[in-house]
Amino acid sequence: MARLRSPSLDMDRRRFLSRCACACAGCAAGSAVLRPQATGAEQAANAKPKVRLVFCETTSDRPIWPNVGYDFDARRKQLIHVLAQGRPDIEWLPTRVMEGSKEETVAKVLQADAEVDGYIIGIQGLGWRNDVAKLCSTGKPTLLVDNLFGGSGLFLTRLPHIIRMGKPVDWISSSNDQDIVAAARHFVLLKQGKAPAGVAAAFRATRRERTPTEADWTCEPDPLPTPDFDTVLKQLHETKILVVGGGWGGDRFRKAAQQVVGVTFVPIPFKTMAGTYERADRAAAEAFADGWMKRAKEVVEPKRDEIRRSGAMYVAMKQLMAEHGATGISINCLGGFYGGHLKAYPCLGFSQLNNDGLVGGCEADQMSALTMATVGALFKRPGYISDPVMDTSKNQIIYAHCVAMTKPFGPEGASNPYHIRTHSEDRKGACVQSLLPAGYMTTTLEINPVSRQVLLHRAKTVGNNPSDMACRTKLEATVKGDIEKLTEQWRMGWHRVTFYGDLAEPVAELCKRLKLALIQEA
Repeated sequence: MARLRSPSLDMDRRRFLSRCACACAGCAAGSAVLRPQATGAEQAANAKPKVRLVFCETTSDRPIWPNVGYDFDARRKQLIHVLAQGRPDIEWLPTRVMEGSKEETVAKVLQADAEVDGYIIGIQGLGWRNDVAKLCSTGKPTLLVDNLFGGSGLFLTRLPHIIRMGKPVDWISSSNDQDIVAAARHFVLLKQGKAPAGVAAAFRATRRERTPTEADWTCEPDPLPTPDFDTVLKQLHETKILVVGGGWGGDRFRKAAQQVVGVTFVPIPFKTMAGTYERADRAAAEAFADGWMKRAKEVVEPKRDEIRRSGAMYVAMKQLMAEHGATGISINCLGGFYGGHLKAYPCLGFSQLNNDGLVGGCEADQMSALTMATVGALFKRPGYISDPVMDTSKNQIIYAHCVAMTKPFGPEGASNPYHIRTHSEDRKGACVQSLLPAGYMTTTLEINPVSRQVLLHRAKTVGNNPSDMACRTKLEATVKGDIEKLTEQWRMGWHRVTFYGDLAEPVAELCKRLKLALIQEA
């Protein structure tokens, strides 16, 4: 039922509005006088927080992650736009730190620390000399952000030290830029009186909320051979692996590997490798190239002559191995190729060796080669050395490298499709982009005989990442366990070795027999 209004009330209302209209100009003119002045605390609360957006970069005129010729400018502009659009309530102050620059340095950024409330530190590429730990040491709330397949090695190997510093720092390693925006909103808490530690805790809570926790752990059937520990451990004492052009860990590692596991590493100079390459049977090299090209799903960039050179390198590696009675070889491939010591990458040949049940190990990484030899002997399956990358938006780890097997279940197992590509960092040479199978549990390891420790985590494969950045093969897998622990407690360098199969229990037995400590990474 409608309510009836009194005429007298209507008259009073019209008189009131008339008086207000007469006073309107005076109200507008005198508003600055009549409105109470904001206090200093209120002004501070209403002000936008100022956040320094630091892009840690390097030059892209040389072989790097993401790759030679990478457009750092475009990625920088993209992130600035995403943050400006997503958080207009924050004043963004972009700047850059360039590896090797005398003008764009960490010290210069920190000279202006007093004028900002916090930081976002974006690791754009592998500028190994960029001191990201120093940038995270100010005591102001800081987000450390990885540019996936760009700065991932620097991010993953520096983060544990940064976490141990105890500063108000959290991190984002995600393929979804909106995860950065979601965490960045907490900078406004500073203007509400929140302490830096509280802001960093809010960063962390948001990252955890946006990291999936549910997963389907049903895997494809994958029966494993029962390892014969006694026989294999005896065989390892007769195993030789050649290491060309150096070797991570040097003589100390080689001595420990022989004492703890039994494997012997034989140092070989670049000159010997180069000479053997020159004498390699070119007809055999041609046959190698023909076979890999014929079986490929696609040959993308390399020309036939480049694949022939890869064939000659494979023939040379096999010849050297035969001369020394070795069942594996690891080469300082980047130093050898970039330094002009080698005329071809060994990547394609390494893939063939791994498919055949031998060891083809990248970058003279002796620890990874030892892991490949030891676990490969137990299960008759090849290991895949990689540079891992974290993606919390999917609770995934991506195992990325330019060498991968195409027979992950061993020489007698099924093959998966592959492309022949250039080596990623410099877009030269020839390597395999292996499209590894999804739906399988994998076990990722490193065996360190010096510290007498074994690192282990498991993940279920879900696909192959298509990004053109960084290494060619990028196996995506859902982490079984705690991806935050895996990321924040990363150790023993960047590389890991991944095997198809759930190997946790037999690896525990291996550790028991060799008196090694097993560290569950996730």
